[in-house]
Amino acid sequence: METVEEFLNKCRQSGDAAYSALRSVLEKLENPKTRVDARIFMSMLQKHFDSAAVSSDDFFATYHFKINDIQLEHSSGFPQRKKLTMLVIPSIFMPEDWSFTFYEGLNRHPESIYKDKVVAELGCGNGWITIAIAEKWSPSKVYGLDINPRAVKVSWINLYLNALDENGKPIYDGEKKTLLDRVEFHESDLLAYCKDHNIMLERIVGCIPQILNPNPDAMTKMITENASEEFLYSLSNYCALQGFVEDQFGLGLIARAIEEGISVIKPTGIMIFNMGGRPGQAVCRRLFERRGFRVNKIWQTKAADTDISALVEIEKNSPHRFEFFMGRTGDRPLCARTAWAYGKAGGCISHSISVYSCQLRQPNQVKTIFDFLRDGFKEINNSLDLSFDDDAVADEKIPFLSYLASVLKEHSYLPFESPAGSKRFRDLVAGFIKTYHHVPLTSKNVVVFPSRTAAIENALRLFSPNLAIVDEHLTRDLPRQWMTSLAIEKRDCSETSDMVTVIEAPRQSDLMVELIKKLKPQVVVTGIASFEAVTSAAFENLLNVTREIGSRLFLDISDHFELSSLPSSNGVLKYLAGNSLPSHVAIVCGLLKNQVYKDLEVAFVISEDEAIFRALARTVELLEGNTSLISQNYYGCLFNELLSFQLADRHPPAMREFDKKSTTKLIGFASSAVSVFNNSELSISEDDKKYSLIHMDVDQSFLSMPSPVKAAIFESFARQNLSESETDVTNGIRQFIKTRYGFPTNNSTEFLYSDYSLGLFNKLLLSCIQESGTLCFPAGCNGNYIAAAKFMKANIVNIPTQADVGFKLTASVLTKVLESVEKPWLYISGPTINPTGLLYSNEEMEDILSVCVKFGARVLIDTSFSGLEYDIKNWDAWNLEPTLAKFYSSHNSTFCVSLLGSLSLEMLTGGLTFAFLAVDRSLLTETTNGFAGLTKPHSTTRYAMKKLLAQTEQEAGNLSESVAEHKGILKKRSQRLRETLQNCGWEVLPSQGGVSMVARPSNYIGKHDKLENDDSQKTELGDSTIREAILVATGLCINSGSWTGIPGYCRFTIALQEDEFEQALDRIAKFKDFIA
Repeated sequence: METVEEFLNKCRQSGDAAYSALRSVLEKLENPKTRVDARIFMSMLQKHFDSAAVSSDDFFATYHFKINDIQLEHSSGFPQRKKLTMLVIPSIFMPEDWSFTFYEGLNRHPESIYKDKVVAELGCGNGWITIAIAEKWSPSKVYGLDINPRAVKVSWINLYLNALDENGKPIYDGEKKTLLDRVEFHESDLLAYCKDHNIMLERIVGCIPQILNPNPDAMTKMITENASEEFLYSLSNYCALQGFVEDQFGLGLIARAIEEGISVIKPTGIMIFNMGGRPGQAVCRRLFERRGFRVNKIWQTKAADTDISALVEIEKNSPHRFEFFMGRTGDRPLCARTAWAYGKAGGCISHSISVYSCQLRQPNQVKTIFDFLRDGFKEINNSLDLSFDDDAVADEKIPFLSYLASVLKEHSYLPFESPAGSKRFRDLVAGFIKTYHHVPLTSKNVVVFPSRTAAIENALRLFSPNLAIVDEHLTRDLPRQWMTSLAIEKRDCSETSDMVTVIEAPRQSDLMVELIKKLKPQVVVTGIASFEAVTSAAFENLLNVTREIGSRLFLDISDHFELSSLPSSNGVLKYLAGNSLPSHVAIVCGLLKNQVYKDLEVAFVISEDEAIFRALARTVELLEGNTSLISQNYYGCLFNELLSFQLADRHPPAMREFDKKSTTKLIGFASSAVSVFNNSELSISEDDKKYSLIHMDVDQSFLSMPSPVKAAIFESFARQNLSESETDVTNGIRQFIKTRYGFPTNNSTEFLYSDYSLGLFNKLLLSCIQESGTLCFPAGCNGNYIAAAKFMKANIVNIPTQADVGFKLTASVLTKVLESVEKPWLYISGPTINPTGLLYSNEEMEDILSVCVKFGARVLIDTSFSGLEYDIKNWDAWNLEPTLAKFYSSHNSTFCVSLLGSLSLEMLTGGLTFAFLAVDRSLLTETTNGFAGLTKPHSTTRYAMKKLLAQTEQEAGNLSESVAEHKGILKKRSQRLRETLQNCGWEVLPSQGGVSMVARPSNYIGKHDKLENDDSQKTELGDSTIREAILVATGLCINSGSWTGIPGYCRFTIALQEDEFEQALDRIAKFKDFIA
């Protein structure tokens, strides 16, 4: 080893020379063969430093390093060590008030919090706190981490200085370990080292910079140990912008440290951070709380301030006020401007320095949320708010956000679900009722509805009774004409009626029973008063009287159904635990009692009669479209949480008594319902099928959901306290339909919203029915709309279309039809036609509308299946504004055009659904209750759609690129499907856009196929049998000519998941082989 004088002469030259000399010493310390000599040399160097006649600061200025002792009061290490010997160089963070306050805060915790734990210190500087933690509390391992490479080298030197005595011998603690066994130092940008090496931590502590670098460009330089001393010093003492909302307060680096810590800390782990209080205590606490932490301030002191002019400037342009104090003992906070003025006048100003300890309140769920955000969704991080005043709210919302994050991360689309409701959700409902109320239900007893109102209205439409008695609390949103009809004369209870008459009744069982006996209604819908709900007596009275009269009973238990681990006694469910539910009774339950979203509703109906179950599910499909999957998932999470800690029932279920059947004939389904159920093509269930089903018969896209959509969905739920302006989509929709279709709107235009366009269609259909209009459908329309109109008993006329024009509606054909129709309404799908995938041009629409003007027809243009046009060569895009301006000026009092649309396809939102209807207000004046009972999108859906609408106005961007990508995929698929069908003997009508196309099975018509469910006969293939034949033979679901309205032409949708599309092509070929 060189002499001390030779070493100091090297150090005298410059800071870089001193660092180079110290690094050489470290190399010798790291080598076991030279370690003892190197440590003895450091002892000699320290003695020289202690004996020098100059001050510590002068020595530091001369030799560019110094060695100090840091006193550790009340140390309990073994042996009792009162101080640490520490080396410091100019280019690293030096111990000062901040770090000593931090260590005092760490001392506030009991010894057990660190003992035998894996700990990391962020921004370790010269390593003194890392070493002090290891010395005092004996953790199993402490990682000192710093982005400054010189700090890491100095920390290693300090570790050897304190792990070995002056003679180079190891210092052992009570467990026969040295500091070298417990401590490691690594160069790391915050927790990068731990993440890269899969190190899970139990404690994370940090005292890292909170002051933005006055020279931001300096922070972008390459970090090496040979960088300038000035740069490395700024690296240790300042921070750069991190892209977090907390950057404005200088807390961005701490925010990033916390979020990185979430990924590497164990569920029971604790983070402890030293924080300057300039931004204010509330801001500091919120930094942790909005990320899902419970936070506790464990120590606080004050430090003097000097120049705060930059913070005064921030206050000028912001409502935020920073927090300073007069002197070190002041307790009333001052804003930066006042503190600056006081300081300028000679006063002493200070700010608080606090040590915060924080722990995740629901660690596994919060980890899942941040895993999702790190996966390309950092832009929505600033919207996340996991701070809750009420633990009950946190216990509900955080698990859902975790579930939503996992679904969006793991799945590229939201799956197809039966109209009866998500199988998972129905299983959870049945499981909850079975576990907590001992009623042995299954998913086949549960039908899901968008709301309680929808469930009740659908049930009444299903049976269409002459007379129904409905609880006065449940009639508010029912159609007005039902409530004003006076046709209550006695009729045969088994008959249905074209007009439902509803009588309101009080919610009290004895009064309800008396009314039932006197009026003998065919359907009763009622709840149970609170004072009668605890026992089953009132329910049994209603059962008996409705059985005796022959009335169907729908009993609402919404007010008494508790989503709780300790639900109150429920007389209805108590009865069902020991008795089967009679076939004439169904239980209705609306779920509104969540802690977070008071307007988020899902309802379910329980029936143990299979025919009722299937029929109610059909009403959802026909009248609503479906129930929002995300709403089902929200309540599904609540049920799942309540079931997750329950053991399986160890006792056999009680024997249930089977109820006596009614001796009086009950009302059956309405004739219109029976006709639609028997003759329309509705969705196919997975039940009892040989193959897993592939759905080429649903209007839903299963292509990958792009990142902007996932971000909008998650952000809508992550936000708290959404304002009305943030969820008002009307201006966005107005601009959207003007840009896409040139559709004009004005002050008389009403915008209505729902989850599905079918629900809006059915509500507008009521206007048509109410004015005795006739709804005209061109052949080649969406079969679901025609089936719905038939179910609603609308007057319908089918308009023939011709193959030579691609089965489009033409002005000449429309003229012939409307000549014989009174009060015509015309439904037309465009620009993209569902199901053919062809496009109406602007000129074609002008011709059609000119005919409608002539006959005073009301027109409903359905754009729900547009927006994904992929073959637009020579296509005349729509601009309806000049056309409609000309036609409206013709003063035909009845002609008007309404625009129906859905953003689900064009926004590529998968299972997130949103539909709109732009309609003239005059059409609504006579409509039932102004569309009361309409299922409206939740505020979170409106928020997400508003963000996506804003993005669609940008020609460039991730969403626009994704739409273009999807169009390319659909174009290629249409070509591949066309080739496959043609090779298998189908005549294909080429498509130009949308998610479906049609083809005629010309090689199969008239052939015979033996279906597996028929042991004796072969079935001739035709419009009425081709769908079932393909389904039975291959498990492929398509729509036949009965659905498309084009004789002989079947519908195929192509927006499937990639592997399912390939399987679909294989199954088409398989059917050809099967017939052969």
